[in-house]
Amino acid sequence: MKRSSSSSTRSPSQRQSRSGYQRAGLFVGFVALGVLTALASYGFIRNTQTLAEASRSPVDAYLMLGGSIRREIYMAEVVRRESPQNIPILISQGSQDPCIVLIFQRALASMSNVWLEKCANSTFGNFYYALPILQQWGVQKLKLVTSGSHQKRALWLGQIMLGSHGIWVELEAVSEKGVPANRESRLKTTLDITRALGWAIISQFRTPSCHAVIPLDDVNLAQWRERGFSCEHQGNLQ
Repeated sequence: MKRSSSSSTRSPSQRQSRSGYQRAGLFVGFVALGVLTALASYGFIRNTQTLAEASRSPVDAYLMLGGSIRREIYMAEVVRRESPQNIPILISQGSQDPCIVLIFQRALASMSNVWLEKCANSTFGNFYYALPILQQWGVQKLKLVTSGSHQKRALWLGQIMLGSHGIWVELEAVSEKGVPANRESRLKTTLDITRALGWAIISQFRTPSCHAVIPLDDVNLAQWRERGFSCEHQGNLQ
């Protein structure tokens, strides 16, 4: 004789109760999905409004990406011209510290509002570590400084990673002599954009930090001379 299955032994009321739980679970799931979608849409709209307002504001910070000493030369000229406006400068993993000091000294540019971030080791890392610093400064509109050969990938990453937090990014491309350290390829660009899109979401809940951020004013040139250092030849520094 065949044994009755467990489902056949359930009473009609038990089967109806189970079906009710399933429908309730689906309903709760749809409601939760709807709430998350609404929150995401609201956040997107608010961020779009914030970016629109920021785009009409004056530039209130510079972010220079390392990779060529000519970028530091350009930034020194910017600081010399615009120091009365007290616009902060963040140099993300640039040349060796004493080289930057010598460039600013030669240009007679103030170093009082220039900061060196030493944690990044890639273009993605530049924005990854710059974001919390820029947020702390209350930056709304940023001038991004890099080389022409690097500008597309840098701008796309900046617009994604900083733009997702309401920071408007404008680009300033520095002319180069020779080939800067950054090497561009479609694969690198695709991978970086994919990472940037993922981080744009994760960074809404997690904030990285860099403990190697120093004022340019604090660089001890005498100690560096004792240790020894070398600068790119394009800097024409002694």
